[in-house]
Amino acid sequence: MTPLPPPREPGAATVAPVAAGTFALVATTAEVLAHPELDERLLAPWERRRLAGIRVPGRRDDVVAARLLLRLCASRVTGLPPDAVVPAQRCPGCGRDGHGRPYLPDHPCLGASYSHADGLAAAAVGPGPVGIDVEPLTRRPGSLPVLRRLLPGDEVDAARAEPDPGPALLRLWVRREALFKAGFEAGRDDARLTEWTDLRRAAVAALAGVDASAARPADGALLSPGPAPPSGR
Repeated sequence: MTPLPPPREPGAATVAPVAAGTFALVATTAEVLAHPELDERLLAPWERRRLAGIRVPGRRDDVVAARLLLRLCASRVTGLPPDAVVPAQRCPGCGRDGHGRPYLPDHPCLGASYSHADGLAAAAVGPGPVGIDVEPLTRRPGSLPVLRRLLPGDEVDAARAEPDPGPALLRLWVRREALFKAGFEAGRDDARLTEWTDLRRAAVAALAGVDASAARPADGALLSPGPAPPSGR
C-alpha cells in the first residue's frame, strides 16, 4: 500500500477519508488535549469511572485523547458538535457495557474505532465496519514466538525477509490490529486496508474498512497546535 503523504496545512492531524463520509485521524495526545472543541468533561460517567483506575498520568491522557478524538471523527461525519456524540462500548463476550468495540448508539450504520499508544491517539468513524491502530515508529511488536502465535506465519516470514525486519513486523502488527478491531475475519472479500507512516508524529497507522483502499489525505487543521494541559490534570 502506498504511504499517505502528510496533510499540507501545518498543525493538521493526519486525515484520511476512507469512503464517502468516513474519517480517520492520527494525532499526538498533546494535540488532542489542546483542541478547543475537546474537553475531558465530554466523557460519559462510565468513561470517567474507568479512567479512575489508570494510575499512570501519561497513559490516562492517551486514553482520554483517543476517546475525545473518536468524538471529533464522529462530529465530522455526522455534522453534530462533539458534545452531541455519545459513543458506547459493549463486550460481546460478557455482555457488559464499558469495554469491547466502541459504537455509536444513535448512528447504527456507522462504525467506530480508536487506538492509543505512548503519546499517540487515533480514531476512525465511517459507514460499515471500521478499525484503526497506531503505534510509535520505534516500537517492536514482541518476540518472534509471540508473533507466530498471533499472526499468520507466512506473513511473519515475509516481514522477516525484508532488509529491516523490525519496521516490517510493526507494519504487519498494526494492519492485523486494524482488521481485528473492524471485526473482519480472514479472507473476507470486502475487507480493505490502508497503512501509512506519519513522520511528524513518529507513528505508523493502519485503517481497515470496506473501502480503505480509497484513503487519501485531506486538508483542514482539525487539531490546533499549542500547549496541552498538564499531564494527569
